[in-house]
Amino acid sequence: MDGNPGEPESVSASVLVDLKEFRNHKEQLPITFHRRELDAILRLYSRMVGEGEWRDYAIDHLKDKAVFSVFRRTSEVPLFRIEKNPKLARKQGAFSVIAASGIIVKRGHDLAQVLKVFDKKPKLVR
Repeated sequence: MDGNPGEPESVSASVLVDLKEFRNHKEQLPITFHRRELDAILRLYSRMVGEGEWRDYAIDHLKDKAVFSVFRRTSEVPLFRIEKNPKLARKQGAFSVIAASGIIVKRGHDLAQVLKVFDKKPKLVR
């Protein structure tokens, strides 16, 4: 036994970690929304709740993407999903809004621009 007498072997032994294994383990962490991204999404969510459009939400942090789903009722399928997929960041953009039917409503690199799809269009009043 190396080290001090009476000291457990696991404490005094050095641990050798394979760099490739460490990198593979690191890549398995889930994708999450950053604080500013989540703040923008929750501002939109609170506005839509105030308008009576949305009533519930769910956040999923998956291995390949983060998903913010909004519901009219908890028991239903989500009305919209706001997704962050870093693999698409250099192509179409990491952020997308997907309707319940699966159609991509808007996609882009800037979350604020993507969320503008929920802005109400002014109506002509006669």
